[in-house]
Amino acid sequence: MYAAIALGVCAALAAPAVGAGAAPADPVPTVFFGDSYTANYGVPPLSDESLDAAFCFRSAENHPAVATRRLADKGVTLDVQADVSCSGARVHHFWEKQELPFSRGEVPPQQDALTSDTRLAVGTVGGNTLGFNSVLKQCSAALRNQSLLPGEPVAPAEPASECGEFFESGDGKLWLDGRFAQVEADLNRMLVNIRNLSPKATPVLVGYPRLVPEDTTKCLTPAPGQTQLPLADVPQAAMPVMDRIQQRLDEVTKKAAAAHDADFVDLYARTATNTACDGADRAIGGLLEHSPNHLPWYAHPNEKGRDIQAEKVAERIEEILNR
Repeated sequence: MYAAIALGVCAALAAPAVGAGAAPADPVPTVFFGDSYTANYGVPPLSDESLDAAFCFRSAENHPAVATRRLADKGVTLDVQADVSCSGARVHHFWEKQELPFSRGEVPPQQDALTSDTRLAVGTVGGNTLGFNSVLKQCSAALRNQSLLPGEPVAPAEPASECGEFFESGDGKLWLDGRFAQVEADLNRMLVNIRNLSPKATPVLVGYPRLVPEDTTKCLTPAPGQTQLPLADVPQAAMPVMDRIQQRLDEVTKKAAAAHDADFVDLYARTATNTACDGADRAIGGLLEHSPNHLPWYAHPNEKGRDIQAEKVAERIEEILNR
C-alpha cells in the first residue's frame, strides 16, 4: 500500500534438486509480487523505472533487489522477469488490476508477470485485504487525520481509546473474523492461480515483521532522535491486541501455504527484538516517524528491516534450490 500497513516468497522447482551448497547452472526465472512490504515503501531511493513503479512507491533498493545481489554473491543468479510489487495491493490485485493513488491510472494484475517458465515467485501480501490500516485508524485518533494512509476506522463513532476491547468482542471481533476469512479465501485463490500459470513454481509466502514487542512499555518512549512515540497514540492496552491480530495473520498465511505445498518465511519470530518500539534496533519505522522519503513510515520496514527481509528471503531461496 502506498502507505498501508498493511503483509510471499513463492518458490519451487520442477527440475531435480541440485546438490547441497551447489548453485543452479542457469539463471532462475523469478517474479516478485506483493504489497508495500515487498515494494519497501519509504526506503530510498524511489524507483524511477516507470511511473507505475513510482506511484507504487516501490524502492529501487527494496528487499527483492538486495536479496538478488546477496544470492549473486553466492553464485546463485536470479533471472528477474519482473518486480510488480505495489503499495496498496490487496490479494485480489494478483488477478485484478489495481488503481494507483492520486488518479495516476492503474496497473495490470500482478499475475500477468508470471510465465510458464517462472520458477520462483516472491512476495508479501494480505495485510491490506485484512484492513490492518483500518485497525490502526481504529486505535489511533492521530492516524484518523492522516489522509495519505488509506482506509477508514472500522467504527468511527467508537473512541480510539477503547479499540482493544472493540476488536476482542462484538462488532469488532465479527469484522475481524470476516476479514480473516477473506484473506484466507483470496490467498488460496492466488496460490491456485500461480500453480496454473506457472506449473514449475511452488508458492511460498513471506510473513510480516513484528510491530509490537512483548514488553509494551518500550513503546512509551520515542526512538533516539524522534519526538513521536513509535506507535503514536495507540493505547498501551490495545498493543497486545494488535500483536495478536498480526500473529493471526501469520497463522492464516502459513495455513494457506501448507494447503498448497508452499513454503512460508517467518519474519515475525526473527524480528522479535527489532519491533517499532526497539529504539536504535528497530527494523520498523514508527507510525508517524518520517522516512528518508519525507513520508511517514506508517509502520513499514526501515533499511534495517529491509535487510532482514532480504536475508531471510535469500536464505529460503537457497534452501529451495538445494532441495
